[in-house]
Amino acid sequence: MKQASLKLNLTVKKTRKQVFLEQKEQVAPWAALVELIAPYYPQGNTGRAPFSLQTMLRIHFMQQWFTLSDPGMEEAFLDTPLYREFAQLEEFGRLPDESTILRFRHRLERHQLAQQILGVVNGILIERGLLLKAGTVVDATLIAAASSTKNKNKNKNKNKNKDKARDPEMHSSKKGQQMYFGMKAHIGADAESVLVHTVRGTSGNVHDVSEGNSLLHGQETYAFGDAGYQGIEKCPDGKVGVSWHIAMRPGKRRALNKDNAVDAMMAKIEKIKAGIRVKVEHPFRVIKGQFGYVKVRYRGLKKNTAQLVTLFALSNLWMVRGKLMQARA
Repeated sequence: MKQASLKLNLTVKKTRKQVFLEQKEQVAPWAALVELIAPYYPQGNTGRAPFSLQTMLRIHFMQQWFTLSDPGMEEAFLDTPLYREFAQLEEFGRLPDESTILRFRHRLERHQLAQQILGVVNGILIERGLLLKAGTVVDATLIAAASSTKNKNKNKNKNKNKDKARDPEMHSSKKGQQMYFGMKAHIGADAESVLVHTVRGTSGNVHDVSEGNSLLHGQETYAFGDAGYQGIEKCPDGKVGVSWHIAMRPGKRRALNKDNAVDAMMAKIEKIKAGIRVKVEHPFRVIKGQFGYVKVRYRGLKKNTAQLVTLFALSNLWMVRGKLMQARA
């Protein structure tokens, strides 16, 4: 008999992944999310009994946290007992295969539940006073997509001349002196807590300013943005009663003369605006650095935007996990 088969807990040290999942167990509003999705989930009156809704939701979230594809999630259950435990799967029971995981994700996409998941999460955060509505910070980031067009479809049963072309909904964009191919994630975040309340997904060539006003929830009185949002107050979709504080263009700011009283005051104002605006980078750091989301997984803006909305809902829980856990204690 091997020692591993005895399942003895010979150490009290927890891995970072174990601590991460234990925190998520405590802060995620499982009951509210299950209640949201339940009307769209099969009851299992006929055929093989489906996995529990909470199990599938936990699996879906683990895919976002650990950058796992549908086949990757299925394989992870075979060699990572921690994943099976978090998903509340029976020790010797059947495991969800990639098709089951795929169908659950398609169900969420079909009923546009990702946006509602964000709404449920934010509703709870608002109730606890963690998300305010006085001000918004807007920003956008580029998400890379596969740009290669050289891989041809080698399946002889299909059209031999058909290429695996680029996603037609993704486009190139230039940032600085470098070109990027993919999409943009536009977000509106609370100016105080930097919790994300609005997410928009567009192709990479859409200018930031064209989406700026759509990132407002409508109850704020002031909003902040970087120099890419210059002129937003003149856009036809502008919101009444919102005071925009947009950063000065870098070249103009560098030209300020600190010895001049007026220029010195303008420099101080720009510094204050930058201190507020820079906090919006935190949600991007969480989904890219913590969750490892640096490249789109699917074809088409709709599917990728749904994943982005879910990621930002989970990033909100991550950023306030300490306060949520403290409230539960």
